[in-house]
Amino acid sequence: MHLLPSPPLQNPNPPSIFARKCFLRTPFFPPNSSRLSFTIPKKSTVKSRRSEYFEQPKFTKPSEDSLPGALPPRLYVGHSIYKGKAALTIEPKAPEFVPLDSGAYKVSKEGFVFLQFAPAVGTRQYDWNRKQVFSLSVSEIGTLMSLGAKDSCEFFHDPFKGKSEEGKIRKILKAEPLPDGTGHFFNLSVQNRLLNVDESIYIPITKGEFAVLISAFNFILPYLLGWHAFANSMKPDDPIRSNSANSRSGAELEWRR
Repeated sequence: MHLLPSPPLQNPNPPSIFARKCFLRTPFFPPNSSRLSFTIPKKSTVKSRRSEYFEQPKFTKPSEDSLPGALPPRLYVGHSIYKGKAALTIEPKAPEFVPLDSGAYKVSKEGFVFLQFAPAVGTRQYDWNRKQVFSLSVSEIGTLMSLGAKDSCEFFHDPFKGKSEEGKIRKILKAEPLPDGTGHFFNLSVQNRLLNVDESIYIPITKGEFAVLISAFNFILPYLLGWHAFANSMKPDDPIRSNSANSRSGAELEWRR
């Protein structure tokens, strides 16, 4: 009698294919895994300021602040002189530029100095509602700067000159030496038929105060002409440039003599 070897023992309830797959995919947790927590990171919805900056339009309408030599922030400055009879405030006004087809800019209107005269209504009190204004052009500023101790000058303005309302507003600014030779006095006379105004405001300016004005005028004149923008646009390694084709040929003829 021969004994046949018994077949190997088999699991009477073998795991199903699904169970085997689930068993193989069961993640392994280290000891004390109950202390660990797993969270799914959420997508951040915070938008950075840097992205906002770069998403802004890159092309904007040119402004005066974007011109060569101009500062990004707009600044307002002035100088005031207060006396017993009146107060005088002096403010520079920037020139205006227009773009050219070539992408460059040119001065369309020179800058000027804006004068405001206000009569006194009390001790250190002035009525700025009754102020009268006068704009000094570049050439008129030069005339004031050239005044000697005994010299005088006079400027006449008609805002409507060459128009149908010419003569209805007349402004005369005089700068005359003081009798004692200690400075000048400025006298602004305004006749406005449209508002029925006829007023004259004068203020004495001492030698020291006049010297301050002359110094300020000397500094600001190139800026009123727009020459600062041209100077700032120049580079040391650039070839010699000119404002126009004709001026270049004229310069060549001048230096080749």
